[in-house]
Amino acid sequence: MTLKYYHAEPLANSLKSMIPLKEKGLPYESIYVDLHKFEQHSDWFVAINPEGQVPVLDHNGAIITHTTVINEYLEDVFPEIPLMPRDPVGKARVRYWNKFVDEHVMNHVSMHGWHRLVGVIARNIESGEFEKLLEHIPLPDQRRKWATARSGFSEADLANATDKIVYALRKIETQLGETAHLAGDMYTTADINFFSHCGAMVERMFPEMEVAKNYPRLVDWRERVKARPAVAEALASEDRTAPGLRTWSGDR
Repeated sequence: MTLKYYHAEPLANSLKSMIPLKEKGLPYESIYVDLHKFEQHSDWFVAINPEGQVPVLDHNGAIITHTTVINEYLEDVFPEIPLMPRDPVGKARVRYWNKFVDEHVMNHVSMHGWHRLVGVIARNIESGEFEKLLEHIPLPDQRRKWATARSGFSEADLANATDKIVYALRKIETQLGETAHLAGDMYTTADINFFSHCGAMVERMFPEMEVAKNYPRLVDWRERVKARPAVAEALASEDRTAPGLRTWSGDR
């Protein structure tokens, strides 16, 4: 068996599929893709993933992309240490929460990260060079995000994203009053998903939300997740991000 994992720093999507690899005890070759050097848009990487995004799992030559798909693939192929219930109802709950995080959390946290930090990177690139970089981004949506990050997201869009994040925090705080983890009493990929995109960074990004005061169950859950050896190991993995940009980083 050969597993290769192409990833960036241990945050957001790169962390989301790294944790299951660690939780399942799967040996893999770690291949760092430096987003700050735009390696994700380089010819060698686009040959692996034509969308030009990390992470990518290569399992014996089979290329799997998109983190939720990667995590379900790992569950199908390596079920010995489960991160999803065996019963259909339990699986449906996990899939519900993963869909919620993917569609209603991740993009809104990402927007603030792009506005605050990726925008700094974009504005520091000379105009002619920036246009050349845009030409090498395979996905049209990603090209637009880079262009918007350079000019800045609108206050209305940022306010809407903040409202969505607050809604998500309240929803999850309520859920954690009923169950130990998002999808029930079992730790699953749903917990890994939310932790990777929001749980590990929301206080640093949004101090005005007073997370510790307003969402104590979420904070307790986050500390329980962080205390897991596999999560701690993943968080300690390679990170080439400049220190001033480590508050947040997302796939670019």
